[in-house]
Amino acid sequence: MNTLNLTPAIPEIILAIAIMAILLIDLFLSHGKRYVTYALSLIALVVCGLVSLGDFNTGTTVYTFSNMFVSDPMANILKVFSYVAVGLTLVYSRQYATDRQMLNSHLGGEFYVLALFSLLGQMVMISANNFLIIYLGLELMSLSLYALIALRRDNAVSTEAAMKYFVLGALASGFLLYGISMMYGATGSLDLNEVAKVIAAGTVNKPVLVFGLVFIVSGLAFKLGVVPFHMWVPDVYQGAPTSITLLLGGAPKIATFAIAIRMLVEGLPALAIDWQQMLTILAVLSMAIGNITAIVQTNIKRMLAYSTISQMGFVLLGLLSGVVTGADGSTTNGYGASMFYIVSYVLTTLGVFGVIMLLSRAGFEAENIEDFRGLNQRSPWFALVTLLLMFSLAGVPPAVGFYAKLSVLQAVLSTGQVWLAIVAVMFSLIGAYYYLRVVKVMYFDEPVDKSKIVANADMTVALTVNGAAILLLGLAPGPLMSACAAAIVKTLAS
Repeated sequence: MNTLNLTPAIPEIILAIAIMAILLIDLFLSHGKRYVTYALSLIALVVCGLVSLGDFNTGTTVYTFSNMFVSDPMANILKVFSYVAVGLTLVYSRQYATDRQMLNSHLGGEFYVLALFSLLGQMVMISANNFLIIYLGLELMSLSLYALIALRRDNAVSTEAAMKYFVLGALASGFLLYGISMMYGATGSLDLNEVAKVIAAGTVNKPVLVFGLVFIVSGLAFKLGVVPFHMWVPDVYQGAPTSITLLLGGAPKIATFAIAIRMLVEGLPALAIDWQQMLTILAVLSMAIGNITAIVQTNIKRMLAYSTISQMGFVLLGLLSGVVTGADGSTTNGYGASMFYIVSYVLTTLGVFGVIMLLSRAGFEAENIEDFRGLNQRSPWFALVTLLLMFSLAGVPPAVGFYAKLSVLQAVLSTGQVWLAIVAVMFSLIGAYYYLRVVKVMYFDEPVDKSKIVANADMTVALTVNGAAILLLGLAPGPLMSACAAAIVKTLAS
């Protein structure tokens, strides 16, 4: 029976069991054996990844729990990248968290457990086919992140960042819930497929729907961190420990993209002309304010925060360029390009924050652009990796960011909105300045600290693979782009 089939939710079940097991095992571990919790967390991610990859290869769509939960190609490929994002975050964060007493005997393995709980919430969001399930997944993710940001309880800046994120997150959740309640009041259902059918029938009060849509888009905009709902991003990025900033700025973006597709494209296709106009305004404002404000930042975490705002504007360009009349070429161009962009952005931002944590050490936070001075003299290899990452964010070939931006611009042009593509290119050129400034500081400025950089083996391997992936995906983007396009087509056709 549809309601009793647990097969589509096997990755979530595996992760939930693993979290409980890791939490119990961690209770009996001394501080010196915390690496066991770290290893078990990575093993859990690998197992979940293999299951989701197997589901993706089958290419089928399966509904369960009274159609509230779905396993389809889009969900499976996004889950795989979410595992990769969280896994790399744990690898990059291990030494950083240890140096800052985030894994001491008092806190134990809560860092790993809460990170996995946030991932579980993201997985629920990605596979949700019901407004209420989307909200439940969102809250599971958000509550875990609130706790993680405040994990260093003796640090006033981290506590302040957690409070800001909590208060503004509650406001965004209120927006989303109010919008969902309007949709339920208008259509009589929380099931995304049913809502789409009722709206398509044309018997629903249009003003009520649009009113609810405004609140839903506002809630999504907050989670993506786009203008004018971006106020929390710079403060939280700067205030949170760098390991938590990465956890916040990586995998959650993938999950938010998924619920944007679920809610807007699958649930509200008949209102496309309304939400696409809203996304146009949000995209232009985000690219403008994000890029221009980032230029004057000296703190690299704040610079990357404003960079994220502008990058999410590009993601919205892909979403507003798709059509919702079926799995045609425009749909593939728009939503497929947007998915490719979000995946390539997350992979790139993982590496950048990995480098920041590499440069940080006990008692020192590498938070300013000046801290990258002379990196090439201290470690030519890590300087080269950082160069590739910055080129990708700036959209400079041959890094993957260039092809990601190009695919989104092609999708925008295919809709005839030439002015929008020109605006995007102009702001991308502005954005290139602050990325290339970091490259200039690394290669042409004298280092303040001339000591050689020494990294753990897992950190070195992870950063090397991360940088190589950015280069290889830029040189041969076809397979990933085809996988994203195929996942979108199969998902929307089902």
